Amino acid sequence: MRALPLLALILLACGGDPAFVRGDENPELDEYAMSTGLDKRDLEKLFKENVNSLLSSGVVKRWADTSKPPAVAIFPVTNETSEHIDSQLQALLSKFETDLVNSGHVTVISYERQRGLVEELRKQQSAAFNPADAAKLGRQLGAQYFVTGKVYDAAEKSGEERRVQYFLFMQVVEIETGAIRWQNEANLTKGLVN
Repeated sequence: MRALPLLALILLACGGDPAFVRGDENPELDEYAMSTGLDKRDLEKLFKENVNSLLSSGVVKRWADTSKPPAVAIFPVTNETSEHIDSQLQALLSKFETDLVNSGHVTVISYERQRGLVEELRKQQSAAFNPADAAKLGRQLGAQYFVTGKVYDAAEKSGEERRVQYFLFMQVVEIETGAIRWQNEANLTKGLVN
């Protein structure tokens, strides 16, 4: 795990200059953690656990058995962590959207059409959140369900070492009733160790 930073230190000590590389030039480039934030490998792990759970869930089986695929909107994942991972969470949602579209079980509502309504929902996702308002927004989108989630972390530091544990909860919510029809937790740990 420490090979890439160690290699850079050896090159600097020997007078060699570090070089920028692409993943196809160094196949192991994506294997190394470079921070405690979420990277491509982490996103793939979190995505795989959640999408496999969703696609084998009872709600997707019901969707597959309907003559008209239900409309599903993708709402943002709320970042409840101390880390700056919003763009990584957007990438995760795009992967969800892609798999749902390609499953053929649902009609996915375009995210571009949702932005204004999603901002309104975010304002409502406070202590005073009203499920009836979420149903109203969903009807405006033409959606019957939405996929959303929250990510939390537990970060610790001891001396020079640091550990961040991520907990990603994803869910499908039926807009009309506010009922959670599927939920899953995926987690992973990142660290800086000596």
